[in-house]
Amino acid sequence: MRSNTISRRSFVTTAMVGLGAALAPMPALALTEQSARALVDEVVANINQVIASGKSQNAMIKDFERIFVRYADVPIMARYALGPDARSASRSQMRSFTKAFQGYISRKYGRRFREFVGGRVEVKSTRKIKAGYEIRSTAYLQGQAPFEVTFLVSDKSGSEKFFNMFIEGVNLLLTERTEIGAMLDQRKGNLNQLIKDLPNAG
Repeated sequence: MRSNTISRRSFVTTAMVGLGAALAPMPALALTEQSARALVDEVVANINQVIASGKSQNAMIKDFERIFVRYADVPIMARYALGPDARSASRSQMRSFTKAFQGYISRKYGRRFREFVGGRVEVKSTRKIKAGYEIRSTAYLQGQAPFEVTFLVSDKSGSEKFFNMFIEGVNLLLTERTEIGAMLDQRKGNLNQLIKDLPNAG
């Protein structure tokens, strides 16, 4: 009987170890210039598709949020935007803030991309930087001079994502760190209140 018990225990243990190995994250493939550009090409294609869709602003913003969640390193961006307060936030607070932040960013910048209707975005160049790759693109809008939209791409989180954008030279993450910091100061550092209010911002 004892032998059978040990055998069953060994089988279960071996099976669990095997399952754990199967579920363990696979090591990320090394980021290359080609894969970084391919990621941004796909992002730009999706953005152009939304721009040309003729949908309402609210519907476009929902589409932009899906693009943002799929291709952006949202947790990293949210943590940077929250600044030093991210270190003292609980896991639950960070999850809630990250969710609220993705909606806030999608509304704010989705409205900006809404201005691109009738225009297009084209990827132009790729450059290696310390954190990954910088992919420069140009936005062509009707009746306006073309301007640059730059994506920074990395695989530090385990998959290839863009972690920052520059629109007309304006650093999205740095801008949002300032904005989020000001919102938090207005609420006397109350992160829970900020999380509650963020869905109405942007």
